Amino acid sequence: MAAKSRTPLAVCVRLCSRMANSGVISYSDLKSLVGRDKGLVLVDVRNKDEVDKGRIPGSIHIPLSDVERDLSLDPDAFQTKFGVAKPPLDTPNLVFHCQLGRRGQAATDKAKSLGFEKYESYVH
Repeated sequence: MAAKSRTPLAVCVRLCSRMANSGVISYSDLKSLVGRDKGLVLVDVRNKDEVDKGRIPGSIHIPLSDVERDLSLDPDAFQTKFGVAKPPLDTPNLVFHCQLGRRGQAATDKAKSLGFEKYESYVH
């Protein structure tokens, strides 16, 4: 039997396939967006020690405790801090991810309260 892949994106497939509630992006949908969709804003809301063990390429790290503050930054401050443009409120692909889904869901709730129109959670 072949060894199972342990990359951050591959680890998610087993967990994400168990989550079918709305607002959760599937592994295959996220995989198709990574590297292909220039409008994808993938936000890793895990703690720094978790991110240091592995992350999805192209994601930005905003710990859950900082999501509301950092998504409220003006566009120039956001660009300076994260090296990417701040997503507009109507961005089509704003995805939060964590380890099990609770923090990702909490981040989507915060994004909604800030006026973001479309957001999804992905289990890491």
